[in-house]
Amino acid sequence: MATKNLEAALQQYFGYTSFRDGQKEIIQSVLNQKNVFAVLPTGSGKSICYQLPAMIQKGTVIVVSPLLSLMVDQVKKMKALGMKNVIAINSMLSIHTKKTVLKRLNSYDLIYVSPEMLQNQLLIEKLSQANISLFVVDEAHCISQWGHEFRPDYLRLKEVYEKLQQPPVLALTATATREVQKDIMDTLELKEVSTHIHAMDKPNISFVVNKVVHIAEKTSGISELLQQYPVPTMIYFSSKKEAESVCYELQQKLSSLRIAYYHGDLDTDDRLLIQQQFMANQLDVICCTSAFGMGIDKSDVRLVIHYHMPTQIESFIQEVGRAGRDGQPCISVLYYQDSDIVIPRRLIDSELPDFSLIRYVLNYLFTQSIMDVKELETFFLQVSDNAETKWRFLQFQLEKIGLIQQHICQTSMFEQEDVLKRLETVIYQRTVLKKRKIQEMLQWVQTSGCRRKELYKYFQPNVRTPIHMCCDHCDFDWAEVALEKRLRKEQKWNWKDKLAHLLLQGE
Repeated sequence: MATKNLEAALQQYFGYTSFRDGQKEIIQSVLNQKNVFAVLPTGSGKSICYQLPAMIQKGTVIVVSPLLSLMVDQVKKMKALGMKNVIAINSMLSIHTKKTVLKRLNSYDLIYVSPEMLQNQLLIEKLSQANISLFVVDEAHCISQWGHEFRPDYLRLKEVYEKLQQPPVLALTATATREVQKDIMDTLELKEVSTHIHAMDKPNISFVVNKVVHIAEKTSGISELLQQYPVPTMIYFSSKKEAESVCYELQQKLSSLRIAYYHGDLDTDDRLLIQQQFMANQLDVICCTSAFGMGIDKSDVRLVIHYHMPTQIESFIQEVGRAGRDGQPCISVLYYQDSDIVIPRRLIDSELPDFSLIRYVLNYLFTQSIMDVKELETFFLQVSDNAETKWRFLQFQLEKIGLIQQHICQTSMFEQEDVLKRLETVIYQRTVLKKRKIQEMLQWVQTSGCRRKELYKYFQPNVRTPIHMCCDHCDFDWAEVALEKRLRKEQKWNWKDKLAHLLLQGE
Protein backbone atom coordinates (compact mmCIF):
# COMPACT_ATOMS: atom_id res chain seq x y z
CA MET A 1 0.00 0.00 0.00
CA ALA A 2 1.32 3.44 -0.95
CA THR A 3 2.31 5.81 1.85
CA LYS A 4 -0.48 8.23 0.95
CA ASN A 5 -3.09 5.45 1.13
CA LEU A 6 -1.59 4.18 4.40
CA GLU A 7 -1.94 7.57 6.04
CA ALA A 8 -5.47 7.88 4.66
CA ALA A 9 -6.30 4.55 6.29
CA LEU A 10 -4.82 5.77 9.58
CA GLN A 11 -7.10 8.80 9.54
CA GLN A 12 -10.12 6.78 8.42
CA TYR A 13 -9.88 4.17 11.17
CA PHE A 14 -8.13 5.98 14.03
CA GLY A 15 -8.63 9.67 13.31
CA TYR A 16 -4.91 10.51 13.29
CA THR A 17 -3.47 12.62 10.50
CA SER A 18 0.10 11.34 10.82
CA PHE A 19 2.07 8.43 12.25
CA ARG A 20 4.23 8.58 15.34
CA ASP A 21 7.93 7.89 15.08
CA GLY A 22 8.53 4.33 13.83
CA GLN A 23 4.92 3.28 13.27
CA LYS A 24 4.76 3.71 9.50
CA GLU A 25 8.01 1.87 8.79
CA ILE A 26 6.94 -1.07 10.94
CA ILE A 27 3.50 -1.26 9.32
CA GLN A 28 5.02 -1.15 5.83
CA SER A 29 7.29 -4.08 6.72
CA VAL A 30 4.29 -6.00 8.10
CA LEU A 31 2.24 -5.36 4.95
CA ASN A 32 5.18 -6.58 2.87
CA GLN A 33 4.86 -9.94 4.68
CA LYS A 34 8.21 -9.62 6.46
CA ASN A 35 9.12 -10.91 9.90
CA VAL A 36 9.50 -7.81 12.07
CA PHE A 37 11.16 -7.13 15.41
CA ALA A 38 10.49 -3.69 16.86
CA VAL A 39 11.39 -1.74 19.99
CA LEU A 40 9.22 1.32 20.60
CA PRO A 41 9.00 3.27 23.86
CA THR A 42 6.02 2.83 26.18
CA GLY A 43 3.15 5.03 25.07
CA SER A 44 4.31 5.39 21.47
CA GLY A 45 1.39 3.49 19.93
CA LYS A 46 2.76 -0.03 19.39
CA SER A 47 -0.74 -1.51 19.06
CA ILE A 48 -1.49 0.45 15.87
CA CYS A 49 1.38 -1.44 14.23
CA TYR A 50 -0.81 -4.54 14.11
CA GLN A 51 -4.32 -3.08 14.45
CA LEU A 52 -4.12 -1.07 11.23
CA PRO A 53 -2.87 -4.06 9.18
CA ALA A 54 -5.73 -6.12 10.67
CA MET A 55 -8.18 -3.56 9.29
CA ILE A 56 -6.78 -3.19 5.80
CA GLN A 57 -5.47 -6.62 4.79
CA LYS A 58 -7.14 -9.99 4.37
CA GLY A 59 -6.74 -12.74 6.94
CA THR A 60 -6.68 -12.98 10.72
CA VAL A 61 -4.16 -11.28 13.00
CA ILE A 62 -3.31 -13.24 16.17
CA VAL A 63 -2.04 -11.12 19.08
CA VAL A 64 -0.37 -12.91 21.99
CA SER A 65 -0.94 -10.65 24.99
CA PRO A 66 0.15 -11.28 28.59
CA LEU A 67 -2.62 -9.47 30.49
CA LEU A 68 -6.35 -10.04 30.64
CA SER A 69 -7.06 -6.37 31.34
CA LEU A 70 -4.97 -5.37 28.32
CA MET A 71 -7.00 -7.65 26.02
CA VAL A 72 -10.35 -6.44 27.33
CA ASP A 73 -9.37 -2.80 26.93
CA GLN A 74 -8.01 -3.29 23.40
CA VAL A 75 -11.11 -5.20 22.23
CA LYS A 76 -13.38 -2.51 23.63
CA LYS A 77 -11.44 0.21 21.78
CA MET A 78 -11.40 -1.64 18.48
CA LYS A 79 -15.15 -2.23 18.61
CA ALA A 80 -15.68 1.45 19.39
CA LEU A 81 -13.70 2.24 16.23
CA GLY A 82 -16.07 0.09 14.20
CA MET A 83 -14.08 -3.15 14.03
CA LYS A 84 -16.67 -5.74 15.05
CA ASN A 85 -14.77 -8.91 14.14
CA VAL A 86 -12.40 -8.77 17.11
CA ILE A 87 -12.32 -11.11 20.11
CA ALA A 88 -10.25 -11.86 23.19
CA ILE A 89 -10.04 -15.57 23.96
CA ASN A 90 -9.45 -15.90 27.67
CA SER A 91 -10.67 -17.48 30.89
CA MET A 92 -13.51 -14.93 31.21
CA LEU A 93 -15.44 -16.44 28.30
CA SER A 94 -18.23 -18.83 29.22
CA ILE A 95 -18.10 -22.39 27.89
CA HIS A 96 -20.98 -21.62 25.51
CA THR A 97 -19.24 -18.47 24.20
CA LYS A 98 -15.95 -20.34 23.71
CA LYS A 99 -17.70 -23.00 21.64
CA THR A 100 -19.39 -20.31 19.52
CA VAL A 101 -16.10 -18.45 19.03
CA LEU A 102 -14.26 -21.62 17.99
CA LYS A 103 -16.92 -22.42 15.40
CA ARG A 104 -16.51 -19.04 13.67
CA LEU A 105 -12.81 -18.50 14.37
CA ASN A 106 -11.98 -17.85 10.74
CA SER A 107 -14.40 -14.90 10.62
CA TYR A 108 -12.37 -12.75 13.04
CA ASP A 109 -9.96 -10.12 11.77
CA LEU A 110 -8.19 -9.72 15.10
CA ILE A 111 -7.85 -12.30 17.90
CA TYR A 112 -6.23 -11.56 21.26
CA VAL A 113 -5.07 -14.60 23.19
CA SER A 114 -2.85 -15.30 26.20
CA PRO A 115 0.24 -17.53 25.84
CA GLU A 116 -1.30 -19.91 28.39
CA MET A 117 -4.47 -20.28 26.32
CA LEU A 118 -2.33 -21.22 23.31
CA GLN A 119 -1.45 -24.45 25.13
CA ASN A 120 -5.01 -25.62 24.42
CA GLN A 121 -4.74 -28.16 21.61
CA LEU A 122 -8.31 -27.66 20.35
CA LEU A 123 -7.70 -23.93 19.97
CA ILE A 124 -4.45 -24.60 18.09
CA GLU A 125 -6.23 -27.02 15.74
CA LYS A 126 -8.90 -24.43 14.97
CA LEU A 127 -6.36 -21.63 14.50
CA SER A 128 -4.30 -23.78 12.14
CA GLN A 129 -7.33 -23.96 9.85
CA ALA A 130 -7.70 -20.15 9.78
CA ASN A 131 -6.05 -17.80 7.28
CA ILE A 132 -3.54 -16.16 9.62
CA SER A 133 -1.91 -13.10 8.06
CA LEU A 134 0.17 -12.05 11.07
CA PHE A 135 1.31 -13.57 14.38
CA VAL A 136 2.01 -10.81 16.90
CA VAL A 137 4.07 -11.35 20.05
CA ASP A 138 3.29 -8.35 22.24
CA GLU A 139 5.58 -7.61 25.22
CA ALA A 140 8.14 -9.82 23.50
CA HIS A 141 10.71 -9.36 26.28
CA CYS A 142 8.68 -11.99 28.17
CA ILE A 143 10.26 -14.55 25.81
CA SER A 144 13.80 -13.88 26.94
CA GLN A 145 15.19 -15.75 29.93
CA TRP A 146 17.13 -12.52 30.60
CA GLY A 147 14.03 -10.32 30.29
CA HIS A 148 12.55 -8.58 33.32
CA GLU A 149 9.16 -10.28 33.04
CA PHE A 150 10.26 -13.70 31.77
CA ARG A 151 7.29 -16.07 31.39
CA PRO A 152 7.93 -19.72 30.49
CA ASP A 153 4.71 -19.97 28.44
CA TYR A 154 6.16 -17.38 26.06
CA LEU A 155 8.97 -19.81 25.21
CA ARG A 156 6.37 -22.27 23.89
CA LEU A 157 5.27 -19.74 21.26
CA LYS A 158 7.84 -21.05 18.80
CA GLU A 159 6.04 -24.42 18.77
CA VAL A 160 2.68 -22.68 18.35
CA TYR A 161 4.07 -20.54 15.54
CA GLU A 162 5.28 -23.66 13.71
CA LYS A 163 1.92 -25.42 14.13
CA LEU A 164 0.25 -22.39 12.53
CA GLN A 165 2.36 -22.84 9.34
CA GLN A 166 4.79 -20.04 10.25
CA PRO A 167 2.88 -16.88 9.30
CA PRO A 168 4.78 -13.54 9.33
CA VAL A 169 5.74 -12.53 12.89
CA LEU A 170 5.70 -9.11 14.53
CA ALA A 171 7.55 -9.11 17.88
CA LEU A 172 7.03 -5.90 19.87
CA THR A 173 8.53 -4.60 23.10
CA ALA A 174 9.20 -1.29 24.84
CA THR A 175 12.23 -2.34 26.89
CA ALA A 176 14.95 -4.70 25.75
CA THR A 177 18.70 -4.59 26.22
CA ARG A 178 20.84 -5.80 23.32
CA GLU A 179 21.19 -9.11 25.18
CA VAL A 180 17.41 -9.50 25.43
CA GLN A 181 16.89 -8.47 21.80
CA LYS A 182 19.25 -11.22 20.63
CA ASP A 183 17.63 -13.78 22.90
CA ILE A 184 14.16 -12.99 21.50
CA MET A 185 15.36 -13.41 17.92
CA ASP A 186 17.26 -16.62 18.70
CA THR A 187 14.35 -18.16 20.61
CA LEU A 188 11.79 -17.52 17.86
CA GLU A 189 14.36 -18.53 15.21
CA LEU A 190 13.08 -15.88 12.83
CA LYS A 191 14.67 -15.59 9.39
CA GLU A 192 15.14 -12.46 7.28
CA VAL A 193 13.94 -10.13 10.01
CA SER A 194 13.20 -6.45 9.45
CA THR A 195 14.46 -4.78 12.65
CA HIS A 196 13.24 -1.42 13.93
CA ILE A 197 14.95 -0.24 17.13
CA HIS A 198 13.85 3.20 18.29
CA ALA A 199 15.06 5.31 21.21
CA MET A 200 13.28 4.36 24.41
CA ASP A 201 13.73 7.65 26.25
CA LYS A 202 10.79 10.05 26.24
CA PRO A 203 11.97 13.69 26.18
CA ASN A 204 8.82 14.99 27.92
CA ILE A 205 9.58 13.16 31.21
CA SER A 206 11.58 14.79 34.02
CA PHE A 207 13.21 12.56 36.66
CA VAL A 208 13.34 13.26 40.39
CA VAL A 209 14.53 11.10 43.31
CA ASN A 210 13.51 12.09 46.84
CA LYS A 211 15.65 10.43 49.50
CA VAL A 212 13.96 10.32 52.90
CA VAL A 213 15.05 9.30 56.39
CA HIS A 214 11.73 7.94 57.66
CA ILE A 215 9.10 5.94 55.78
CA ALA A 216 6.34 8.32 56.93
CA GLU A 217 8.00 11.09 54.90
CA LYS A 218 6.98 9.28 51.73
CA THR A 219 3.24 9.52 52.34
CA SER A 220 3.43 13.09 53.62
CA GLY A 221 5.56 14.08 50.59
CA ILE A 222 3.13 12.45 48.15
CA SER A 223 0.19 14.11 49.87
CA GLU A 224 1.79 17.56 49.59
CA LEU A 225 2.70 16.89 45.95
CA LEU A 226 -0.86 15.91 45.03
CA GLN A 227 -2.29 18.91 46.88
CA GLN A 228 -0.13 21.18 44.76
CA TYR A 229 -0.58 19.20 41.54
CA PRO A 230 -4.02 17.51 41.43
CA VAL A 231 -3.32 15.74 38.13
CA PRO A 232 -3.87 12.17 36.88
CA THR A 233 -1.34 10.14 38.87
CA MET A 234 -0.11 6.56 39.20
CA ILE A 235 1.68 5.59 42.44
CA TYR A 236 3.60 2.31 42.24
CA PHE A 237 4.24 0.02 45.22
CA SER A 238 6.12 -3.26 45.61
CA SER A 239 3.76 -4.28 48.42
CA LYS A 240 0.02 -4.90 48.00
CA LYS A 241 -0.54 -4.21 51.69
CA GLU A 242 1.18 -0.82 51.54
CA ALA A 243 -0.66 0.10 48.33
CA GLU A 244 -3.91 -0.33 50.27
CA SER A 245 -2.80 1.39 53.49
CA VAL A 246 -1.30 4.43 51.72
CA CYS A 247 -4.44 4.64 49.56
CA TYR A 248 -6.59 4.86 52.70
CA GLU A 249 -4.32 7.51 54.21
CA LEU A 250 -4.35 9.63 51.05
CA GLN A 251 -8.15 9.35 50.85
CA GLN A 252 -8.36 10.86 54.34
CA LYS A 253 -5.91 13.67 53.59
CA LEU A 254 -7.06 14.50 50.05
CA SER A 255 -10.85 14.43 50.09
CA SER A 256 -11.03 16.43 46.85
CA LEU A 257 -9.27 13.68 44.89
CA ARG A 258 -10.76 10.33 43.91
CA ILE A 259 -8.24 7.68 44.89
CA ALA A 260 -8.32 3.86 44.64
CA TYR A 261 -5.89 0.96 44.89
CA TYR A 262 -5.21 -1.82 42.41
CA HIS A 263 -3.27 -5.09 42.73
CA GLY A 264 -3.36 -8.70 41.60
CA ASP A 265 -5.35 -9.98 44.60
CA LEU A 266 -8.46 -8.05 43.56
CA ASP A 267 -10.93 -10.12 41.58
CA THR A 268 -11.16 -9.64 37.84
CA ASP A 269 -14.33 -7.52 37.89
CA ASP A 270 -12.86 -5.09 40.44
CA ARG A 271 -9.64 -4.72 38.48
CA LEU A 272 -11.49 -4.03 35.24
CA LEU A 273 -13.79 -1.54 36.97
CA ILE A 274 -10.92 0.44 38.49
CA GLN A 275 -9.03 0.43 35.21
CA GLN A 276 -12.06 1.74 33.29
CA GLN A 277 -12.79 4.40 35.92
CA PHE A 278 -9.24 5.69 35.71
CA MET A 279 -9.42 5.75 31.91
CA ALA A 280 -12.76 7.62 32.04
CA ASN A 281 -11.44 10.28 34.48
CA GLN A 282 -13.69 8.97 37.25
CA LEU A 283 -10.59 8.32 39.36
CA ASP A 284 -7.68 10.73 39.75
CA VAL A 285 -5.03 8.66 41.55
CA ILE A 286 -4.27 4.93 41.49
CA CYS A 287 -2.14 3.30 44.21
CA CYS A 288 -1.01 0.20 42.38
CA THR A 289 1.48 -2.63 42.02
CA SER A 290 3.17 -3.51 38.74
CA ALA A 291 -0.01 -5.42 37.78
CA PHE A 292 -1.51 -2.08 36.72
CA GLY A 293 -0.54 -0.10 33.66
CA MET A 294 0.39 -2.44 30.83
CA GLY A 295 -1.69 -1.34 27.87
CA ILE A 296 -3.35 1.54 29.75
CA ASP A 297 -3.73 4.04 26.93
CA LYS A 298 -4.45 7.12 29.06
CA SER A 299 -2.88 10.15 27.45
CA ASP A 300 -2.88 12.68 30.29
CA VAL A 301 -1.04 10.98 33.18
CA ARG A 302 1.20 13.75 34.52
CA LEU A 303 2.81 12.12 37.56
CA VAL A 304 4.22 8.62 38.00
CA ILE A 305 5.35 8.18 41.59
CA HIS A 306 7.31 5.23 42.96
CA TYR A 307 6.73 4.64 46.65
CA HIS A 308 9.20 1.76 46.47
CA MET A 309 12.27 1.33 44.30
CA PRO A 310 11.48 -1.22 41.53
CA THR A 311 13.49 -4.42 41.27
CA GLN A 312 15.02 -3.45 37.94
CA ILE A 313 15.52 -0.60 35.51
CA GLU A 314 13.42 -2.23 32.75
CA SER A 315 10.33 -2.24 34.99
CA PHE A 316 10.97 1.36 36.00
CA ILE A 317 11.27 2.52 32.38
CA GLN A 318 8.01 0.82 31.44
CA GLU A 319 6.15 2.29 34.40
CA VAL A 320 7.36 5.89 34.00
CA GLY A 321 6.70 5.60 30.26
CA ARG A 322 2.97 5.50 30.99
CA ALA A 323 3.09 9.22 31.76
CA GLY A 324 2.73 11.89 29.09
CA ARG A 325 1.51 9.80 26.19
CA ASP A 326 0.18 13.04 24.69
CA GLY A 327 3.69 14.53 24.61
CA GLN A 328 3.00 17.08 27.34
CA PRO A 329 5.46 17.59 30.26
CA CYS A 330 5.24 15.00 33.03
CA ILE A 331 7.32 13.98 36.02
CA SER A 332 8.66 10.75 37.48
CA VAL A 333 9.21 10.96 41.26
CA LEU A 334 10.88 8.08 43.11
CA TYR A 335 10.98 8.03 46.91
CA TYR A 336 13.88 6.14 48.46
CA GLN A 337 14.68 5.15 52.01
CA ASP A 338 17.65 2.96 52.94
CA SER A 339 15.51 0.01 54.07
CA ASP A 340 13.78 -0.12 50.66
CA ILE A 341 16.48 -2.47 49.38
CA VAL A 342 15.01 -5.24 51.57
CA ILE A 343 11.79 -5.57 49.52
CA PRO A 344 13.39 -6.29 46.10
CA ARG A 345 15.65 -8.90 47.69
CA ARG A 346 12.64 -10.51 49.35
CA LEU A 347 10.80 -10.55 46.02
CA ILE A 348 13.66 -12.53 44.44
CA ASP A 349 13.25 -15.23 47.08
CA SER A 350 9.50 -15.40 46.46
CA GLU A 351 9.72 -15.84 42.67
CA LEU A 352 11.72 -19.08 42.45
CA PRO A 353 11.38 -22.40 44.32
CA ASP A 354 14.12 -22.98 46.88
CA PHE A 355 16.41 -26.00 46.74
CA SER A 356 14.70 -27.85 49.62
CA LEU A 357 11.31 -27.58 47.88
CA ILE A 358 12.73 -28.85 44.59
CA ARG A 359 14.41 -31.80 46.33
CA TYR A 360 11.14 -32.65 48.11
CA VAL A 361 9.13 -32.54 44.86
CA LEU A 362 11.72 -34.58 42.94
CA ASN A 363 11.75 -37.22 45.70
CA TYR A 364 7.99 -37.55 45.29
CA LEU A 365 8.25 -37.68 41.49
CA PHE A 366 11.04 -40.24 41.33
CA THR A 367 9.29 -42.61 43.74
CA GLN A 368 6.33 -42.74 41.33
CA SER A 369 8.46 -43.28 38.19
CA ILE A 370 5.59 -42.28 35.82
CA MET A 371 3.12 -39.54 36.59
CA ASP A 372 0.66 -37.26 34.85
CA VAL A 373 1.76 -33.60 34.90
CA LYS A 374 -1.55 -32.57 36.47
CA GLU A 375 -0.87 -34.89 39.40
CA LEU A 376 2.57 -33.39 39.90
CA GLU A 377 1.13 -29.88 39.68
CA THR A 378 -1.49 -30.70 42.34
CA PHE A 379 1.20 -32.02 44.67
CA PHE A 380 3.42 -28.98 44.07
CA LEU A 381 0.59 -26.53 44.77
CA GLN A 382 -0.11 -28.29 48.05
CA VAL A 383 3.44 -27.94 49.38
CA SER A 384 4.45 -24.53 47.96
CA ASP A 385 3.58 -20.92 48.69
CA ASN A 386 3.26 -18.35 45.85
CA ALA A 387 2.81 -21.58 43.98
CA GLU A 388 1.62 -20.63 40.52
CA THR A 389 4.72 -18.65 39.53
CA LYS A 390 7.06 -21.27 40.98
CA TRP A 391 5.16 -24.13 39.34
CA ARG A 392 5.33 -22.55 35.87
CA PHE A 393 9.07 -22.15 36.30
CA LEU A 394 9.59 -25.75 37.44
CA GLN A 395 7.31 -27.21 34.77
CA PHE A 396 9.17 -25.43 32.00
CA GLN A 397 12.56 -26.52 33.31
CA LEU A 398 11.45 -30.16 33.55
CA GLU A 399 10.13 -29.95 29.98
CA LYS A 400 13.43 -28.46 28.85
CA ILE A 401 15.36 -31.29 30.48
CA GLY A 402 13.02 -33.81 28.83
CA LEU A 403 11.62 -35.27 32.03
CA ILE A 404 8.13 -34.03 31.03
CA GLN A 405 6.95 -35.05 27.57
CA GLN A 406 3.40 -34.84 26.23
CA HIS A 407 1.98 -34.13 29.69
CA ILE A 408 3.61 -37.21 31.21
CA CYS A 409 6.51 -37.25 33.69
CA GLN A 410 8.90 -40.15 33.13
CA THR A 411 11.96 -40.52 35.34
CA SER A 412 13.38 -43.83 34.08
CA MET A 413 15.99 -42.17 31.83
CA PHE A 414 17.22 -39.71 34.48
CA GLU A 415 19.21 -39.63 37.70
CA GLN A 416 17.53 -37.62 40.43
CA GLU A 417 20.76 -35.93 41.56
CA ASP A 418 21.59 -34.88 38.00
CA VAL A 419 18.17 -33.27 37.57
CA LEU A 420 18.51 -31.55 40.94
CA LYS A 421 21.92 -30.12 40.04
CA ARG A 422 20.66 -28.79 36.70
CA LEU A 423 17.71 -27.08 38.38
CA GLU A 424 19.91 -25.63 41.10
CA THR A 425 22.25 -24.21 38.44
CA VAL A 426 19.38 -22.48 36.62
CA ILE A 427 18.02 -21.03 39.87
CA TYR A 428 21.48 -19.80 40.85
CA GLN A 429 21.90 -18.08 37.46
CA ARG A 430 18.47 -16.45 37.71
CA THR A 431 19.19 -15.27 41.26
CA VAL A 432 22.53 -13.75 40.23
CA LEU A 433 20.79 -11.95 37.35
CA LYS A 434 18.03 -10.60 39.59
CA LYS A 435 20.55 -9.34 42.15
CA ARG A 436 22.52 -7.63 39.38
CA LYS A 437 19.34 -5.91 38.22
CA ILE A 438 18.64 -4.64 41.74
CA GLN A 439 22.17 -3.27 41.95
CA GLU A 440 21.74 -1.45 38.62
CA MET A 441 18.55 0.16 39.94
CA LEU A 442 20.26 1.14 43.18
CA GLN A 443 23.17 2.67 41.27
CA TRP A 444 20.68 4.79 39.32
CA VAL A 445 19.04 6.02 42.54
CA GLN A 446 22.46 6.90 44.00
CA THR A 447 24.05 8.37 40.87
CA SER A 448 25.47 11.86 41.04
CA GLY A 449 25.32 12.36 37.27
CA CYS A 450 22.50 12.96 34.80
CA ARG A 451 19.68 10.54 35.64
CA ARG A 452 18.42 10.42 32.05
CA LYS A 453 21.78 9.31 30.64
CA GLU A 454 22.33 6.84 33.48
CA LEU A 455 18.87 5.31 33.10
CA TYR A 456 19.12 4.51 29.40
CA LYS A 457 22.80 3.62 29.11
CA TYR A 458 22.02 -0.11 29.00
CA PHE A 459 19.68 0.33 26.03
CA GLN A 460 21.01 3.05 23.73
CA PRO A 461 24.22 5.08 23.22
CA ASN A 462 22.60 8.52 23.51
CA VAL A 463 19.49 10.24 24.87
CA ARG A 464 17.35 12.92 23.31
CA THR A 465 17.28 16.52 24.53
CA PRO A 466 14.45 16.92 27.06
CA ILE A 467 11.69 19.34 26.05
CA HIS A 468 11.21 20.67 29.58
CA MET A 469 13.52 19.90 32.52
CA CYS A 470 15.84 16.89 32.65
CA CYS A 471 16.36 15.70 36.23
CA ASP A 472 17.10 16.78 39.78
CA HIS A 473 20.85 16.60 39.07
CA CYS A 474 20.72 18.74 35.95
CA ASP A 475 18.17 21.52 35.95
CA PHE A 476 14.96 20.40 37.68
CA ASP A 477 13.24 22.98 39.85
CA TRP A 478 9.75 22.51 41.31
CA ALA A 479 9.27 26.29 41.12
CA GLU A 480 9.41 25.98 37.33
CA VAL A 481 6.92 23.11 37.11
CA ALA A 482 3.74 23.97 35.21
CA LEU A 483 1.81 20.72 34.95
CA GLU A 484 -1.56 21.09 33.30
CA LYS A 485 -4.07 20.77 36.12
CA ARG A 486 -7.18 19.01 34.96
CA LEU A 487 -10.32 20.62 36.37
CA ARG A 488 -12.65 18.05 37.81
CA LYS A 489 -15.73 17.74 35.66
CA GLU A 490 -19.04 16.53 36.94
CA GLN A 491 -19.75 13.07 35.58
CA LYS A 492 -23.23 11.97 34.62
CA TRP A 493 -23.20 8.47 36.09
CA ASN A 494 -25.97 5.97 36.11
CA TRP A 495 -26.84 4.17 39.35
CA LYS A 496 -24.36 1.34 38.61
CA ASP A 497 -21.48 3.80 38.27
CA LYS A 498 -22.44 5.56 41.49
CA LEU A 499 -22.72 2.29 43.41
CA ALA A 500 -19.37 1.06 42.11
CA HIS A 501 -17.71 4.33 43.08
CA LEU A 502 -19.20 4.26 46.60
CA LEU A 503 -18.03 0.68 47.07
CA LEU A 504 -14.53 1.69 45.93
CA GLN A 505 -14.35 4.51 48.47
CA GLY A 506 -15.59 2.26 51.23
CA GLU A 507 -13.09 -0.57 50.71
